[in-house]
Amino acid sequence: MRFSFQAIGRLSMDIVLLFKSLIMGMVEGITEFLPISSTGHLILTGDLLNFMSKEKRDVYEIFIQLGAMLAVVWEYRAKLVSTLTGAVKPGGERNLLLAVVIAFIPAAILGLLFSKVIKAHLFQPVPVAMAFIVGGLIILWAEKRQVNKVALIETVDDLSLKDALKVGLCQCLALIPGTSRSGATIIGGMFLGISRKAATEFSFFLGIPTLGAASIYSLLKHRHELDIGDSGVFAVGFIASFIFAFIAIRALIKFVSTHTFVGFAYYRIAFGLIVLATAYSGMVSWTV
Repeated sequence: MRFSFQAIGRLSMDIVLLFKSLIMGMVEGITEFLPISSTGHLILTGDLLNFMSKEKRDVYEIFIQLGAMLAVVWEYRAKLVSTLTGAVKPGGERNLLLAVVIAFIPAAILGLLFSKVIKAHLFQPVPVAMAFIVGGLIILWAEKRQVNKVALIETVDDLSLKDALKVGLCQCLALIPGTSRSGATIIGGMFLGISRKAATEFSFFLGIPTLGAASIYSLLKHRHELDIGDSGVFAVGFIASFIFAFIAIRALIKFVSTHTFVGFAYYRIAFGLIVLATAYSGMVSWTV
């Protein structure tokens, strides 16, 4: 049997690429529903790993978000089924469904209008790092306001359509990379008087149409960037994203019942400062 060094080299490259995809999927799954910005982490991780071309990586990152979104669907499948079947008549189920739809609309509109401008100017290490730091400071401010303050809304079923719209407007801030969709909706909800647990769960539900629509739109728009040869890389990232998002969702729900988000705030600030320090010192040559 004759071995081809060229074939061995291609196999090694494929294994390395799949391993990088596994890391990217893990990062997406862990960070998507935590208030620490999955987009920011994916931008920086992909840059460090030199993962795919910039154009193809953009499609990949959107695609693996579907895995994280499906993790929410699976975790809350009973709640989602009862909401959809119960929405045919007036009540809490219809109210929750309408709340999710109303909250989804603002970011969908602004995303279609300004996504190109945002990607052109803000998908860079320094803006992402600054968004990390500012977001961390806002979380600290929100938690300070929560001390000895009783939440007006304890469960997602009690959420009014007006409050849902306000949360949806907060989600628009997540169009800025590094802000965090989960952070914007959860912390925004807390500012509106929604309990930490209810705000977190509503953020999960709102993520289903938001991530789903963004993923499908991006895949259709950039389908020319896709290649059948990349299916394995995309599949590994998708599966890893689903598994780790599922773990993160369960862990976060348990966490918010007894803890604040202060730890995430300090993490964001520290992470942002590290990115700024490495960028300005030249220790890391960020290229995104």
